[in-house]
Amino acid sequence: MAVTVTKLACLCILGLSLSLVTADNSVGAKPRVPLPVTPKPKRAKKPPVYTPPQVSKSRAVPGRFFPWKRDITSTIFWIGEKPTAKNPTPNHASSWDVDWEVKYGGYDNPDPRARTRDYRPVAFVPKLNPFYIALPYNDIDRSGTKSEASRVIPWFHKRFKKKGWTTLKGQWLAIKYNGKICYAQWEDCGPFVTDDWQYVFGNARPRNRSNKSAGIDVSPAVRDYLKLKSGAKVSWKFVSDASVRRGPWKYYGQGTSQRGSGRPARAYTPPPKPTIEELYEQRQRASRGSAAK
Repeated sequence: MAVTVTKLACLCILGLSLSLVTADNSVGAKPRVPLPVTPKPKRAKKPPVYTPPQVSKSRAVPGRFFPWKRDITSTIFWIGEKPTAKNPTPNHASSWDVDWEVKYGGYDNPDPRARTRDYRPVAFVPKLNPFYIALPYNDIDRSGTKSEASRVIPWFHKRFKKKGWTTLKGQWLAIKYNGKICYAQWEDCGPFVTDDWQYVFGNARPRNRSNKSAGIDVSPAVRDYLKLKSGAKVSWKFVSDASVRRGPWKYYGQGTSQRGSGRPARAYTPPPKPTIEELYEQRQRASRGSAAK
């Protein structure tokens, strides 16, 4: 009995001491202060990266990605040229214009003595561009638009209007000879063949075997500007309108001109910036030079 009382007394004393300790902690305890939270540093936003629009091959800009076609035999032709044994096709009309000579303004005399310093005939001021060329492909025939035209012409869908209308006439080219570049427009088809799209738009060599496998006809203005002779090897490629540099190829047939001169009114413009093609060639030359070292 005495042991039981002793145990009860110990338990009471222990409970009382615990209650006192709890009371002391509750009264004298300091309020809890939350630990400071260090904010995470904000990551600097990366500047947006420009992504050029994806252009399908069928809608590509002419001249933007076209490589040079090199070592192509050139021959001379002109508006109003009479048919001969070597060239049985008269040139008073083109593949796309039966009144080509009339709309041009007359006979484009190839005689150097009958031409001016700005590469036009002396007899008249041309109404069309005297810098013209012919390539051996035509996208239309008597039945209308050729079946392969929409597949092989890069800018076909951008320019197509209706069947039987060409999408090639007036396209600009760059022609290079002895390091000098001339610009001209596609105005006729030839030499000799008009279905060689594998060469004109592909990587094949000209199919024609006449006149040393000639692959391009150039006008007297192109001949005189580049100082080349018939049969000379040239390089050429398609270019966009924006890539055509200032020169005599824009003097005639380009809209309003000064009275009496036939040239468009000139305003001061800063020197032209390098085109996409020129920048690409500069980088290619630089990479080849660094590789050679």
